[in-house]
Amino acid sequence: MNAHYVKRHSAYLRYHDLAGSDPALVFLHGLGSASSSCFPRVAAHPRLRDHRSVLIDLLGHGYSDRPEEFDYAMEGHAEIVIALLEHLPVADCVLIGHSMGGSIAVLVAGGSERVSQLIAAEANLDPGPGIVSGIITSTPEQEFVDHGHAEFVDRMRKAGFPDYAGTVQACDPAALHRSAASLIAERHPTYREYLARLDLPRTFLFGEENLPDPDVGPLLADGVEVHVIPNSGHDMMGDNPDGFADAVADAIEARR
Repeated sequence: MNAHYVKRHSAYLRYHDLAGSDPALVFLHGLGSASSSCFPRVAAHPRLRDHRSVLIDLLGHGYSDRPEEFDYAMEGHAEIVIALLEHLPVADCVLIGHSMGGSIAVLVAGGSERVSQLIAAEANLDPGPGIVSGIITSTPEQEFVDHGHAEFVDRMRKAGFPDYAGTVQACDPAALHRSAASLIAERHPTYREYLARLDLPRTFLFGEENLPDPDVGPLLADGVEVHVIPNSGHDMMGDNPDGFADAVADAIEARR
């Protein structure tokens, strides 16, 4: 694992940098998850393993540091990812983000010339809580830190999501709450509006179990390609990692 020092926050952002050919694939995980946990099987897939792959654990998540003064806003996460792309450096990368990571990826793609293609997997596009973010933000931050975080981990474990419970358990409670609050907050332009304006190849991935989805039509109308991951729900990398990798590979090959 590699570490990039974020001087402004006196913290280390940690990531895997797996050697391979360009275009590099850069992975961003969802709320409470970690790229070091959810993307290795995807990066190792026969159709993707020859690519250079960068698996980033966002601050407050996974193996990365947990600076107390960081606000964990989506824009702040995006700025740090952009700085890492400059530091590595990577050029013309394929940026792949799941859920919250997809929303951050939209912001990164809009702020960095090093991104040549965007693949967002069930990213949050509009303000307002989702299932997980709604649970996390239903209590004030300090209450969540004091006992809500442990209760949420236990809830995920009992609901049959032990892998996700493990990555949530590794998260800093305040970082998780602040990230969730920022993710669902009103912002202008919205992630959807950012996505529509991007002048690069864009693909949106849906888990088959979550269809029909009212976003399919508007995304297609905005010129965004839509791929469906069979036999999967929102946790498509866990439900069907081969299908997820195939969809990523198909999107990359379609631009050639």
